Amino acid sequence: MNRSIQHPYFLFFFLLVIFAAGCGVYKFKDVSIPPEVKTVKVNYIENKARYVNPQLSPRLTDKLRQKIVGQTRLTQTNNDKVDWEISGFISDYSFSTSAISNQQVANNRLSVAVHITVTDNTLDKVNDYDISRSFEFKGNQSFQQAENSLGDEMIRTLTDEIFNKLFSNW
Repeated sequence: MNRSIQHPYFLFFFLLVIFAAGCGVYKFKDVSIPPEVKTVKVNYIENKARYVNPQLSPRLTDKLRQKIVGQTRLTQTNNDKVDWEISGFISDYSFSTSAISNQQVANNRLSVAVHITVTDNTLDKVNDYDISRSFEFKGNQSFQQAENSLGDEMIRTLTDEIFNKLFSNW
């Protein structure tokens, strides 16, 4: 009797292993860092927007530092002699009306834009990135209420966007 017929699950198992191995390419935790890059310095992300949320800069800077240390092999340092130096600023922090219903504001939009500069001292190369996101909130909320309710989501989303732009080329 044919050996492959005796073991019908062998083919299924073999295809499952091949499929699983092929999916490994698309893991979101993959980061692309050249092997010679070992240290990183994340400078304070300044707020240069017209409207300044005093909590945004320190929280965004801290969360980005935590994410880089937690999800890469890079060592965070405050030393001036580093492989990569990341700096940036918040360039826009504004709100606008996004939807009107029955001649009243139904939804508002909070827009945040961040400019990031990465200095790669191993290659003497500088890369600039612009990240922007909008966050919707109900028209019956004040701007301060929206800032409080959207704060964690803003920090998480902007940190993820910056991280992906720097390390995953997303």
